[in-house]
Amino acid sequence: MTPTLVLDVVGLTPALLAHAPNLAALAQAGAMRPLQTVLPAVTASVQSTLLTGLPPAGHGIVGNGWYFRELSEVWLWRQSNRLVGGEKIWDAARRRDPAFSCAQLFWWYNMYADVDVAVTPRPMYLADGRKLPDIHTHPAELRDRLQQRLGPFPLFRFWGPAADIVSSRWIADCALQVFAEQRPTLTLVYLPHLDYDLQRLGPNHPGIPAQVAAVDALCAPLIDAARRAGAHVVALSEYGITEVSRPVHVNRALREAGWLRVRVERGRELLDAGASDAFAVADHQVAHVYVRRPELIAPVAQALAALPGVEAVLDEAGKRAAGLAHERAGELVAVSAADSWFTYYHWLDDARAPDFARTVDIHRKPGYDPVELFIDPQIRFPRLALASRLARRAIGFRTLMDVIGLDAGIVRGSHGRPTDRAEDGPLIISSAPELLPESPVPAAAVKQILLDHLFPPGARRVPV
Repeated sequence: MTPTLVLDVVGLTPALLAHAPNLAALAQAGAMRPLQTVLPAVTASVQSTLLTGLPPAGHGIVGNGWYFRELSEVWLWRQSNRLVGGEKIWDAARRRDPAFSCAQLFWWYNMYADVDVAVTPRPMYLADGRKLPDIHTHPAELRDRLQQRLGPFPLFRFWGPAADIVSSRWIADCALQVFAEQRPTLTLVYLPHLDYDLQRLGPNHPGIPAQVAAVDALCAPLIDAARRAGAHVVALSEYGITEVSRPVHVNRALREAGWLRVRVERGRELLDAGASDAFAVADHQVAHVYVRRPELIAPVAQALAALPGVEAVLDEAGKRAAGLAHERAGELVAVSAADSWFTYYHWLDDARAPDFARTVDIHRKPGYDPVELFIDPQIRFPRLALASRLARRAIGFRTLMDVIGLDAGIVRGSHGRPTDRAEDGPLIISSAPELLPESPVPAAAVKQILLDHLFPPGARRVPV
């Protein structure tokens, strides 16, 4: 077996590679190919395809979340690996050689994966409303050892208005420590930094090259450590982020048509998914639309197709063609135009938005909300606003961290819809050029490519 380090540099594209000298040098000495991603091109779906070799219809991860029909609830960002169907790469590798070992660091669906080392964010939610940074690890004792050496995981720099390079630096330092101490055969490292400003600013903003260089600098020590250990290095990304200027309020349209229902609590309107005839789980540039009655599917599809910013509405045949025909997916899947993205907003008056709409709350919102990356620009003194709320929490008051705005037009970058140009999409780089094909690489082929890196050419191949 040849040890292999995999760096998932989210948002890196062929067009941005020129600003990443270390990764560009890796590509020049080895090889780089465009990566043909899946629909939806979102983290949970793409990573699951990379590790199983299956489309979303095969592994069941149809997005970053979906409508759990038995519970009549929308859940996003679950963490159990048991939600992912199909054979994972570590199972295939272990069949080849029982001595194989795997470290999965911050890739999604990490909890209870059958890997040797796992590290993933796992905040503590206290009864008084506080959310404290923490991680979940396997083995469990690794949690204390990592945080004693590296400090607490910087959760609030991992997502939200303060998200920046600090969280990716912690992950990179964690990876260096695990690689040195555990010597796993396969090390999977997730570096999310580019996701933040690419969504805040858009890929054409003049500040983006510096952010590419910043995450590239984190890759350098990892690449050097892999080389010293005689390991292959693979760098890849999940999707490209493109410029957007138009939010599409798909749930508002479904509500105005009379299909979406809300529940009113203390004057605030919450999505009542179980009572709705049709509603959408918005996930960047893709929206899964759940339609309760078969006779409504055609009129709902027609209404969605007429919305400005909607490029396509996939029915059963369309979902099959896209590799999305799974029971977790909606009866319809809407795909936005390249310059658009879908909000989860279901209220018609901002004064009646749920209280959590103005907070960072990835679990209660029934859809993805990139506006969480911004402090509400209407807050005149944002630092003072944050400090006052934190101070009230520190002395024991339950305080709502309501600093997120409701203006979706502030978002400048999105993903989920495969890009029109390969140079704006994801890529794969290998230090072993002979192990990459000459043509663009389908995301479903990455599992086999990584197995080829792990095992010498000519070794007995087990079908995967």
